[in-house]
Parts: sequence; structure tokens; C-alpha cells
Amino acid sequence: MSVDTRDQQTLGSGGALGDTFYPAYQWAFDEEGEFVASVEKKLAQARMADNVEMFLARAMAVGTLSGVALWLVGTLVGYLVVTMLFAGAGDAPTFLGLTGLPEGVVAIINAVKIPFLIVVTGVVFGAIGFGIGFGSLVSIPYFRASARKREVNVLLSDAISFMYALSVGGLNQLEILQAMAKADDTYGECAKEFQSIVLETEYFDTDYRTAIRNQALETPSGELSQFLTDMLSIINSGGDMTSFLQDQKEKHMRTAKQEQQKQLDTLELFGEMYMTLSLFPLLLIIILVIMSMMGESQETLLYGTVYGLIPLVGVGFLVLVSTVTQDTIGDGYLRPSDGDDEFVVDEGMGILDLGLIENYTGDYSLFDRIRNREGTYELMQIITAPHIFFRDHPLMVLAVTTPLTIVALIFTVVFNWAPMSLDGMIANPVRGTFFWVYVPLYLNLLPLAIFYEWNQRARKAIVGNLSENLRKLASANDTGMTLLESIRVVADTSAGKLSDEFEVMHAKVNYGTSLKDALREFNNNYHVPRLARTVKLISEAQEASSQIQDVLSTAAQASENQDDIDRERIARTRMQVVIILMTYLTLLGVMALLKTQFLDVMSGLGGSGSGSGAGFGGSVDTQQLSMLFFHAVTMQALLSSFIAGYIRDVDLISGVKFAVILPTIALVVWMAVG
Repeated sequence: MSVDTRDQQTLGSGGALGDTFYPAYQWAFDEEGEFVASVEKKLAQARMADNVEMFLARAMAVGTLSGVALWLVGTLVGYLVVTMLFAGAGDAPTFLGLTGLPEGVVAIINAVKIPFLIVVTGVVFGAIGFGIGFGSLVSIPYFRASARKREVNVLLSDAISFMYALSVGGLNQLEILQAMAKADDTYGECAKEFQSIVLETEYFDTDYRTAIRNQALETPSGELSQFLTDMLSIINSGGDMTSFLQDQKEKHMRTAKQEQQKQLDTLELFGEMYMTLSLFPLLLIIILVIMSMMGESQETLLYGTVYGLIPLVGVGFLVLVSTVTQDTIGDGYLRPSDGDDEFVVDEGMGILDLGLIENYTGDYSLFDRIRNREGTYELMQIITAPHIFFRDHPLMVLAVTTPLTIVALIFTVVFNWAPMSLDGMIANPVRGTFFWVYVPLYLNLLPLAIFYEWNQRARKAIVGNLSENLRKLASANDTGMTLLESIRVVADTSAGKLSDEFEVMHAKVNYGTSLKDALREFNNNYHVPRLARTVKLISEAQEASSQIQDVLSTAAQASENQDDIDRERIARTRMQVVIILMTYLTLLGVMALLKTQFLDVMSGLGGSGSGSGAGFGGSVDTQQLSMLFFHAVTMQALLSSFIAGYIRDVDLISGVKFAVILPTIALVVWMAVG
């Protein structure tokens, strides 16, 4: 059973604390109790190597240390509060209002109530500290087990399709389990659950039926537990494993669509919530402005609403959305199995990781020279085609734009293009905000948006026709062609980026590359997790036989199921994005009208000096409010942009294009009204 390296690093450092507090653990907990059993189960589900006794003893140690620290802080705070509030007072403070007590009792109460208050404050703080320290450590296995459960459930449908394809390809039950255990580069935590089965049979001399039963009890995923239990019944009864996996594949495909439907329904509810929440700061600003016009200055609350409440609402809603959305699992790379070291996976920028040569440098000068030449070659590739490099690595464009932003800000300061003080910003909010906010925004986010969208378009060009081309491969393979011949036929009869890649793949195999390596190289060029699962399925099956039409049909069916899910998600989330964007435009319009039709008019009435209206709004600083309004709509634009992007693609960078467009609309509007 694999162990997280973070857990291995903490075993030594926390062992001493665990040993010290082990007697306290024995005193506080029942070793056969429900709480201890629950923590022990979560430790196993989180794949953490700690035994429950040492883990809880260490948690008590951490809780005690944090409790003592906060007890000292609480005692000091209580003493300072009592000293500042009641120092010099003739009588001790009255808390309970007790009357009619004997003078001796009253004297005792007055003598001990202040020390009692200090002690109680320390005890309360200490209890809070212990709860924070103990609870935060105990919650770790619960959070990790929950994260593993979520990942297993997301990947289970594709994992069962993979197992079905292997079964159709002729593998027996043990070989399927072993192949699934080795597929952790594609199926992540789902494959690790099968690793536990395989390792238990290999190292603990357990028969695989017992290992499957044990893992069904230990896995954090209820769906996987039910699948393993059903699989065990098929194994024990001698049933047809292929038919069972086919039924399970179809069942979990339907389950995946149902889960997607629930998630989208929740997102619709959140979209309506956001429309209400985002308008709350606007209503508060209007109330505070009216109160200011009536002579009750609310400057602090205005600044707090604009620079505190608006970002807090946006970030809070983003965190809320992240709890229900399911991002893509895995990085999309296919890595070589043990003993296949000659296959090198380029997982990033070649200039930082030069591949196989990195393993041989330092021993011989020849390898050092090869490494230097390789580094020079990679650098020249970037210099001669920087746009291709930034397309493949969009975030790296920030390494160029960030220094440019610093230079632009230095020029702004040197040539005094923007105000350097709050008064100057209030006097000219549009100019100041443009140079301090919009120039960095355009310099960084505009190139990032361009290269990110280019990257996404290039990757989607591959998966866009994937289902159709898999069906063609299955049809060609069904006629008796080998898989390589089928790839050539599909490349000749199809159009698009994927057919071009098939042609390159066919040429590589003809020049001596194995088909499995050619498939992996093709996948790693785009490293799309969905594509990786398809390529993994095909590459494993083709090693057993060239006639894999059933496998290809299964891959096509899984891809079509994912297409249906993606189409429904795009259609449903498009409405949520429209709601968010229209809510922002409504807020911008209201703020602009508030500035032009209300604020300026009321200020004019206040300055006219006629009758009772002379005092209404006369003390309002319209320039200051204009700056606050402009900053409010700018921050709301940025927050709405990233929220819309995250809802649409479960990726914050997806909102970068909106983060360029929406603030620009706010800038244009305020140039007209500000």
C-alpha cells in the first residue's frame, strides 16, 4: 500500500510528541470506541501510514501546545482589557447585579471577580486553541479521504470501460487487476485502489478474492465498494466477467450523466444566489451615500464596502462554487512502465528539463557537452518561434509581461503620469486608475488570454473529432486490417488535426518506433486527460491483439458519453455565464446613473444655497464618491470575470478574456460619466 511522502516526513518529527502524549491518549479515548474506529478507518482511506494511537496522541500534543499558547494570549488579553477598562475605578465592575448579600460575601466577590475574569478569558482562549490544534490535525485524514473519494468516483466510469476493453481483448481476471493497478498515470486514485489489491496478494500471501473483499471495505468510495462487491460475487460464482463489466460500464456511464445533471442544477441555484449577493454591496453603497448627503459621514463604511465587502463576496462565492464543480482529474501525460526507461516523457519546458541526458551529466564531460548543446538547441527553438512556446505554455508569458509591467510602473512614477497620493487619485480617478490598474491588467492579461485561448483551441481540435475517428478505426479494424493499417486509412479519409496526427503516427511506426510509443508521444504532445484515458485503453489492448474492434468501439462509446456530458455542461453553464455578465452590466449601469442622475444633481442642490436644500448634500465629496464607484465596478468586473470563467470551464484562467473585456467596458463608461 503506497504512503504519501508528506506522511513519511512527519513520522519522525511527530514521533516524539506522540510518545510523550500516548498516556494522555489512553486516558482520554476508548481504544474500542466509535471515534477511534472512525479515525482509523479514515487514515486507511486516506492512505496515511500513521497508526491511530500515535496519530491521536500527536493530535493531542499539537492541541495542547496551541492551547497553552492561546491560554497565555487570552490571559494577557484579559489582563489588559481589565486594566484599561477598570483601572482607577472606585468600585469593581458589576456583572450579575446581585443585591442583598452580606457585606463579607460582597467583599469576597468584589475581590475575586476581576482575577476570575482574567482566568476565564485565558481558559476560553486555551480551549479554543486546543480545539483548533487538535481538530485541524484530526481533520486531515477526513479531507484527504474525501478528496480521494471524489477522484475515484469521477474516474470510475472510465476505469470500468478500461477494464471491459481489456476483458474483451482476452485478459483474465488477475491480468485485468494488474493492468488496472499499473494505470495510475491515467486513472490516479482509482488505480491506487487496485494497487492495494495487487500488493496485498503479492506481499501478504492473500488470495485475490480476500484482497478484493478487504479493499471493498476499505475504499472511501461507496460506488467502488459496490463495484468490487459485485465483481467478487461474479468471481465466486464463475460468471462471465466480460458481460459483467459491460453492464457495469453502461450503468456508470448513466451515473456520470446523472451526477453531471445534479451539479448543473446546483450551479443554476448558485447563479441566482450570485445575482442577489452581488447586488448587496450596491444597495449598501446607495444607503451610505444617502446617509452622507444627510450629514452623517460614513466614509469608513464606504471604503470598507468598496475595498473589503465586494472582494469578500466575490471570493466567497468562488470558493462556494469550487465545492460543487468537478475539475479535470490528472495531468494527461502517459508515463512509461517499469523497465521502459528509454521512453522519455517531456512534461514541460525542454529548456528546464532536457530529458534523458539529465540522468548522465556530471560523470563524463561528453554528457556535459551534450547537455549544453541540447540546452542551446531548446533555447533557439524558443527564440525562433516564441509564439509556439507561449501557446504550449500560456502562463510563461507572464515571465515576459511582468518585467514589462514593472518598467511601465517605473515610467509612470518617473514621468508623473499618474497621481501618487490619495488626494490626487480622488481628483482624477480615471487617469490614476488607468495607469495603476488598467495598464498592468492589459500588459499581463491580454497576452495571457490570447495564448491561453489558442492553447485551448489547439487541444480541442484533437478531441473534437475523437469519437468519430474512433468509430472509423473500429470499422476499419473490423474488416481485418491491423490497427496500424486502420490508422493509415482514417488519416487518408479524414480531415482535421487528429487525422494529421494519425499520419505522423503512421510514419513514426514505419521508421522504427513502436506503436505504443507513438501513441504515447502523440498523447503527451497535447496531454488532455480525456485523450490520455482513450490512448491508454488502445495502447494496452493492441499489445494483446491487432484485432481490437470491440476495444475501439468501447473507447468510442466512452468518448461519445463524455461528448454528451460536455455539450450539456456547455449549454447549461452558458446561461450561468450570461446571468453573471448581465448582473455586472446592470450594476455598472446603476452605478453610472447614480453618479450622473443622483449624485451630481443632489450635490448641485446642496451648493445652490436656496432654502432648506442648501444643507442637503452640500458636504458630499462627489470626486471621492466617483473614485469609489469606479473602483467598485472595476473590482466587480474582475471578480465576475473569474467567476464566469471558473463556472464555464472549471479553470480560473478561463476567465482572463472576460477580465479584459468587462473592465474595459467600465473604463469607457466612466470616461463618459466620471
